Amino acid sequence: MQRNEFLSKNAPWLVSVTAIWLLSVSAQAQTSPPANPPSNMPMGQMHKGATGANDMRASMMMGMDAMQKMPMSGDTDKDFAMMMKIHHQQALNMAEMELKNGKSPEMKAMAKQIIEAQKKEIVQFDQWLAKQK
Repeated sequence: MQRNEFLSKNAPWLVSVTAIWLLSVSAQAQTSPPANPPSNMPMGQMHKGATGANDMRASMMMGMDAMQKMPMSGDTDKDFAMMMKIHHQQALNMAEMELKNGKSPEMKAMAKQIIEAQKKEIVQFDQWLAKQK
């Protein structure tokens, strides 16, 4: 399926998901204390030692902050790959917190699946981005 065909078929869904996400971000920003990780800490390491729901939220907010601060290149494909890489890293961080602290065997199994899938996709984004330089 061509990109334009995909976008035309999925535009209403993408708009709805984006709107929900933006509302969620706005609501969380109003109710959550700001997370201030050390600026020299790699994003993949920010969640180490995190244990509770507030730590998971802080990790998620750091990823969203990284996406908001990411300079846009103007190349939709490149911007998509870079933002999705950040998004997938946050999924890995949250899944690792679930493995470390979660109680539900079902959620732990899902976290393992997420880790496996997201790592593969991050590699694909890295490979594609490396070709663009």
